Amino acid sequence: MSTIFIVVRHGQTAWNKEERFRGRTDLPLDETGQWQAGAAARRIVARYQPVAILASPLQRTMQTASPIAEACGLTAQADDRLLDLDYGAFSGLRPGEAEAFYPQLYRTWVEAPHLVRFPQGESLDDVCARVEELTGQMLRHYPDQQIILVSHLVVCRVLLCSLLGLPNSYFWRFQVDPASLSVVAIDGERARLVTANDTCHLSV
Repeated sequence: MSTIFIVVRHGQTAWNKEERFRGRTDLPLDETGQWQAGAAARRIVARYQPVAILASPLQRTMQTASPIAEACGLTAQADDRLLDLDYGAFSGLRPGEAEAFYPQLYRTWVEAPHLVRFPQGESLDDVCARVEELTGQMLRHYPDQQIILVSHLVVCRVLLCSLLGLPNSYFWRFQVDPASLSVVAIDGERARLVTANDTCHLSV
């Protein structure tokens, strides 16, 4: 038996299309994102049997988690440990703006993200510490069961690195699209990537 983590990225928002550093900015899902959340819910209830669903407390994640929870007969629990990376001074900037204002830091983010701490914000190690606290708690409370974690692009990537025993230097190697599912099975000390960036439920 294995403990299964189903990592879900929230659906699309207006800032996803604009490619801004979103972070803690509390954005709602747009119309496409709402449809994506419903599609993810249908996919999950058809294939999985989760016993718990936890989500970042921001609107876009709770709006993604709510239809999943309803479909599965669960209540979505808000958990601050799944909050997006605090980008600090980068929050709200487009990539080109961030590069113009902070050229060296932006370059490091692109080339070696694990070495970056954002001004007035967090680092990937900070995110890793809080998600590892959460997943450790879930492993103790729900052994050999299925848990859904609904979060943000950065946090989903860090979660996958952490669950698979990889350092944050692997951060950019994971593709995590809006409303995608990535599944990791934990069996004792062994982790297995079952599904990565599954978006088949979004095909029309």
